Amino acid sequence: MDIKTLELKAAQMRLATWKMIFEAGTGHTGSDLSCTDILVALYYSVLKQTPATFADPKRDRYIQSKGHAVEILYNVLADRGYFSKKDLTTYSQFNSPYIGHPTNHINGIEQNTGSLGHGLGLSAGIALAAKLDQSDYHVYTLMGDGEQAEGSVWEAAMFASNYKLDNLTAIIDHNGLQISGPTTKVMNSESLAAKYEAFGFDVIEINGNDISELVKTLKIPNTAGKPRLILADTIKGCGISFAENKPEWHHKVPTAEQYQQGVQELQTIIGGLKNE
Repeated sequence: MDIKTLELKAAQMRLATWKMIFEAGTGHTGSDLSCTDILVALYYSVLKQTPATFADPKRDRYIQSKGHAVEILYNVLADRGYFSKKDLTTYSQFNSPYIGHPTNHINGIEQNTGSLGHGLGLSAGIALAAKLDQSDYHVYTLMGDGEQAEGSVWEAAMFASNYKLDNLTAIIDHNGLQISGPTTKVMNSESLAAKYEAFGFDVIEINGNDISELVKTLKIPNTAGKPRLILADTIKGCGISFAENKPEWHHKVPTAEQYQQGVQELQTIIGGLKNE
């Protein structure tokens, strides 16, 4: 897909996720909208994995450490054909496998996540396994910036650097907010770039809501012997004007009026992209 098509896809995925959260009456709205562009760049342009190759040992791996943003992951996977879009009408209903955090009972999901601080460790272990097996697949993981307060993240970072895991790319959805407020006030972990560099990572900072920048950066080969950290500066609630940069939208369901306003805003974006 070209960049304009990817931008259109991201807007469509935001709309689908907004709709699903409203209808289900639950969801991490701001977190989903924040990282939409990252998932679209990975799944439609970068990740060497398809529904047909998901069981192939040579496939790239993606671990969503910030598992609470599962609604956008479900919508992207459904759109890519890992399962039927109709399945998502059962989201968060009794006996549905489509629950509020990723589970590997669902096709396309590698690992159960949601207890923050686990994704980087899981990904580093999988990346080391690739090295030991002399396999050339790449491992990607997405973390939140609030998640960086977890000590296990830094143990995993030390591990990844020690074992020279240049087949590992960690991405931080750096929107500056978590459920209880700004990350700098809840538990200041800045400067994340300097910290990861000190831990031996190759660090690149980009606009995480810019599809062009994301695709370009994700396709740059890792520096030999170094894991990579992409610090993706994003807007929490991106795409819905009244939800942007508002911590209360971390986990919030729109009212009927807010829902309609959000639909109109996203449809305007979609219409504009189609007419370009």
